[in-house]
Amino acid sequence: MKIPVFVSAPTTLSKEQEDARAVIDGLLESLNLEPRALGRSDYPATLPLREVYSIARHCAGGIILGFSQFVAPSGVWKSGTTAERVTTSSVSFPTPWNHLEAGILFSLGLPLLVFREEGISGGVFDVGVTDVFVHRMPDPNAKNDDLKEIFLKWRGRVDGMYFRFAPGSWS
Repeated sequence: MKIPVFVSAPTTLSKEQEDARAVIDGLLESLNLEPRALGRSDYPATLPLREVYSIARHCAGGIILGFSQFVAPSGVWKSGTTAERVTTSSVSFPTPWNHLEAGILFSLGLPLLVFREEGISGGVFDVGVTDVFVHRMPDPNAKNDDLKEIFLKWRGRVDGMYFRFAPGSWS
């Protein structure tokens, strides 16, 4: 039986993003873990946020994949405040669901892995916001040898969470 883990990622990805996700999915498969996600493995029967909570409660860990979903060519941070800052370079944003789902997973006390594409920041992707390290998104064209070690350490914590509870009796 595979151990379920929640994977927070947009359902629509570019080819390059799908390739990076495939690296993650391959590692999950090799570690006998089942990725669960709203819109991929599970579809809402109720309100989507409630469904995320329902799925997450039955998972033993979580992965947040911060893929760029919106790019602004320039912008103003904290407009109208004394901390206002203008940027003329492009800024990328992940799906807001990453933050919502990370909050749910964190509040459930699940072991987390957080990955982000270059240029993604803010919220769960800021260093020091959670007790987990924010990793760079894996490069599908690289060996990613250190990635296996990261997943093995996380898998140990996932096992600890999973075997603390009898499947089906999770709160």
